[in-house]
Amino acid sequence: MKNTKALVLILTLTLGLVSFRPFKDVTKYKCMIQMTNYTGEGAYIVISLLNPEGEYVETLNVIGDDDEWYNTVESWWDFYGKKRNNIDAITGATVSGGERTINVIEIDNDKLDKGYKLRFESAVEDQEYYESDVELELTSANVKSKVEGKGFIRYIRMMPQK
Repeated sequence: MKNTKALVLILTLTLGLVSFRPFKDVTKYKCMIQMTNYTGEGAYIVISLLNPEGEYVETLNVIGDDDEWYNTVESWWDFYGKKRNNIDAITGATVSGGERTINVIEIDNDKLDKGYKLRFESAVEDQEYYESDVELELTSANVKSKVEGKGFIRYIRMMPQK
């Protein structure tokens, strides 16, 4: 009987330790991307988190699901193509001229107001590639704002989700 109680106690403690996950303090943001009225194929867009030194930290979202064309998003490909991590933030088809898309991205709250940036890269087959179509510092104010694009993206608008 003593051994059974001890075994149950050990198993309970072990399961408690194994199933414990540290709490990750993240906020979900609805991100609307409005495209310019360009002609041609749909755009591949990658949303990345950059550290204060401007280096890639994480891929937050990929718009465009045909990985044959990922290398056209050149700077991101230099980061992602070497590692080939699984990306669970691929949201499907490309987005064409004049269209808009709405996606939800998750950002760790400890990255806000610490010099991190969001970068939106865009590329269209047989057209230009914009490394920083939209780039914004990750501040409490910017994650609730509208930011103009420089290439295929007319603007992005972010809104925190409760």
